[in-house]
Amino acid sequence: MPTSTKPQPKAKKSYTLSTESVAFLETLRKRRRAASTSSVLEEILQAVRRRQERVNIEKSVTAYYSSLTDKEVAEQSEWGEFALRQFPDEP
Repeated sequence: MPTSTKPQPKAKKSYTLSTESVAFLETLRKRRRAASTSSVLEEILQAVRRRQERVNIEKSVTAYYSSLTDKEVAEQSEWGEFALRQFPDEP
């Protein structure tokens, strides 16, 4: 889903796809009752882009925590435990 209500500028491009890919996109368009095959392709590309962004973030977080010394890990753990103690127990 777009993050803003303003229509984003579009670029008209031409791509050559296999017959199977075109049929797949057309099937998705009909199933989703989408306005166009281009809109279906846009949704697919945006989903792939968001997934790649999540993977990149996860890699960055993993790299950060892997770079910490044992002392820093212990300190982070202590801060986490402290933060959890600040919230009352939930029923």
